[in-house]
Amino acid sequence: QVQLVESGGGLVQAGGSLRLSCTASGRTFSVYSMGWFRQAPGKEREFVAVIKWSGGRTDHAESVKGRFTISRDDAKSTIFLQMNSLKPEDTAVYYCAATTRIGWDLRTGPSRYNYWGQGTQVTVSS
Repeated sequence: QVQLVESGGGLVQAGGSLRLSCTASGRTFSVYSMGWFRQAPGKEREFVAVIKWSGGRTDHAESVKGRFTISRDDAKSTIFLQMNSLKPEDTAVYYCAATTRIGWDLRTGPSRYNYWGQGTQVTVSS
């Protein structure tokens, strides 16, 4: 089992920045990749960013490229999502996810991930 704990959400004005953190514990040696998803009210959960644990390969959704950056701290089993130039449409609950399933394909699909955090609210005011 892998446990994920997120932190760093909050309320920010448009154009501002936030940094989310997600710390993994438990069988972290089995993790292949970790990522961030978000879900706004009435919408489906959508992919935001992912990082491969070995090697650090990353991918970001088109809607956040150039504004959000995913990174990791191996020693602390923690990933981060630096969010800059935030927009009201970025408002959502942000979820950290981890997968032990090997393979970079299908990395943007929520079903790929077998562990999830509790979510943290990000609200961007206009």
